[in-house]
Amino acid sequence: MARLHELEKSQYLPRPQIEAIQTQHLKDFLTDIGTHVPYFRDLFKQLGFDPASCRSAEDLQRLPFMNKSVIRENVDALKADDAGPLSRYNTGGSSGEPLIFYIGKARKSHDVASKWRATRWSNVDIGDPEIVLWGSPIELGAQDRVKAIRDRLLRSWLLPAFQMSDDKVREMLAQIRAVRPKMLFGYPSALAHIAEKARAWNIPMNDLGIKVAFVTSEMLYDHQKQSISEIFGCPVANGYGARDAGFIAHQCSHGRLHISAEDIVVETIDADGKPVGPGKPGEIVITHTATRDFPFVRYRTGDVGVLGTEECSCGIKLPVLAEVQGRTTDFVVAADGTVIHALALIYTVRDLPGVQRFKIIQHSLERTEVMVVVDERFGDGERLRIRRDFAARLGERVQVEINEVPEIPREKSGKNRYVVSHVKR
Repeated sequence: MARLHELEKSQYLPRPQIEAIQTQHLKDFLTDIGTHVPYFRDLFKQLGFDPASCRSAEDLQRLPFMNKSVIRENVDALKADDAGPLSRYNTGGSSGEPLIFYIGKARKSHDVASKWRATRWSNVDIGDPEIVLWGSPIELGAQDRVKAIRDRLLRSWLLPAFQMSDDKVREMLAQIRAVRPKMLFGYPSALAHIAEKARAWNIPMNDLGIKVAFVTSEMLYDHQKQSISEIFGCPVANGYGARDAGFIAHQCSHGRLHISAEDIVVETIDADGKPVGPGKPGEIVITHTATRDFPFVRYRTGDVGVLGTEECSCGIKLPVLAEVQGRTTDFVVAADGTVIHALALIYTVRDLPGVQRFKIIQHSLERTEVMVVVDERFGDGERLRIRRDFAARLGERVQVEINEVPEIPREKSGKNRYVVSHVKR
């Protein structure tokens, strides 16, 4: 609550004052980890880097990037020698080996306060009932008595996103109707899925007084946003973040993603690791200054985004993340080496008659698999359309395999990845 109070004051300050707060937090953070975190104590000494000399976020460019490999190889050395209680977390490992890392109380406080600040932008306050459609075993496996009491006090109900059988979805829709939440929070693919089921089963969901559906942790596609908004009768607010990198940016009522810049520094870089600056796409790199117990400094997220160049008209002065184009793994590679956004393939399959669900897997430059769950409308014409469009984008000689399956399993986290590419770029 104390952190929330601070964030709600600073969000309206002029941009130079927000940058001054960020710089002071960054300087204090780097000084702290340079003293108490063995990995950074040794790194700063090796580089001759003096945290006290930090004058702006640009000084971070004097430090190397962190990635998952660096964290895996230095887990113990990344823990502060005076850290308080640490919670063990991991990413889902959907694109490779899971990442194990730790989070302290300060990081948790910042992330929760940041989320609350964003919900209040949509007139949803602390204690308003919410339904959370999530898939992490960390939350879903921790339904002990204390947590159950806390969830009831905060009026928050957690539903498992990876259990999506028709019977389970009917139970979810019934619980949403019973709770009548002010807010939905979850993966866009999961919320869109239950929205479309409600439409198919003629179950009304737009009469419950839901004020907003917050989505995060996946790309939000236009068709998902439309389904969620139409069925639940509320606007959809996107959020950008990850379990490892934190809650980075949230959407205001004007539809712009505002970066939690008081404690998070966002850089965008090109393939060579050079800064690209505002207005141009680049890989998103995060420094989270509330992570002193297990620091994330210049952490490469694998996501591609564009920093904004203008202030938002909503009155909030926090910098804008103009666009999140997806993960680097949301791109495929044509036979001639051209990098293509996955939407070029997604739109072809998604819009075909008879396609209920799908997943595209690029195994190599020569072979791409399309898994589809279909009904009786899907036939030879639809198969021909997939092969023709994929050939036009990936190359005439690329082998396109179309496999009809009864179900497409979600990732362990509950997420749904429409495209997976195993081709290195």
